Amino acid sequence: MKVAIYQGIKNIEMKEVDMPKCGDNDIVIKNIYAAICGSDISAYYRGGDANRIFKGYEFGHEMVSEVVAVGKNVKDIEVGQIVYPYPLTARGDSSRSATLGGFSQYILCPNVKLNQTVYPVNEKISLKTASLIEPFTVGTRAARRSRPQAGETAIVFGAGAIGISAAIALKFFGCKKVMVVDLSDFRLEKCAKLGFETCNSSKEDLKEKAMDVFGEARGLAGETANVDIYIDAVGHESIIRTFEGMTKLFARMVIVGVHHKPLEINLLPLTYAQYELIGSGGYMPEDVRDVMEIMASGEYDIESLITHEFNLDNLEEAIITASKGNEALKVVIKHD
Repeated sequence: MKVAIYQGIKNIEMKEVDMPKCGDNDIVIKNIYAAICGSDISAYYRGGDANRIFKGYEFGHEMVSEVVAVGKNVKDIEVGQIVYPYPLTARGDSSRSATLGGFSQYILCPNVKLNQTVYPVNEKISLKTASLIEPFTVGTRAARRSRPQAGETAIVFGAGAIGISAAIALKFFGCKKVMVVDLSDFRLEKCAKLGFETCNSSKEDLKEKAMDVFGEARGLAGETANVDIYIDAVGHESIIRTFEGMTKLFARMVIVGVHHKPLEINLLPLTYAQYELIGSGGYMPEDVRDVMEIMASGEYDIESLITHEFNLDNLEEAIITASKGNEALKVVIKHD
């Protein structure tokens, strides 16, 4: 079978290795689609250690798969079943959540447990859409961490898969109006088609537009936009500064984007405005459950977020394409 091995910056090795052997308590799955994550792009261009993508390992962790072998002690999983491999547990080693092997044709899931190691995929969810379950769980976790209440409003910074999934989850949890902010008109057009307010902050005054969309509320420096929740799905200092400059009293900011450098935070306005900064990383089983429900509902055309498809032999080209935010959104590998 063919596997892609991460060997460092701009260095991916394609290898032929033996098929994994299925033990009595294991399953073997064949990957169908694997989506490219921002962490895969970062590893390709800047090195993978920060994202736990280490040299010499298989990588890729956003995938949908088919069960092709089942150990004799496994009673609740069948050959031919379509599953989502849960990255924290699918390989029996949580440290391999980013090196699961999505860019390998087959992987072994040892000591498998249904709804822990792998989750069955609802037949109402297309295979392509199912390849986005993993990033959608990350965005859904971020939305959940904001403690959204029915009727609240929100701004999401970043029109990638995690930002868009956070926006969808916020609506799922009851927010009445959500705006997505980005610098790419290409991506924002996708968001607008999904029914979200949008703002290209390189061309529009965000605070002014937000006040027009959401109405006005009291902030430390006077009137500002009536926004309850902000989500940073970008990971850039400017997002935090924008939030500090336009937050209303008691607002919440969830940070799910990865900040690679320490930031200075002025705690005085945090104290006086009583706003909150909340971290969010990864996902939990309840996020998988909610993502499955969102995808199965068909309310959003989630498959439309996939803009490009490549085969495994063209993985490097796929990663390069995925890095072009004005041309691509989600890029997937279709396995043979």
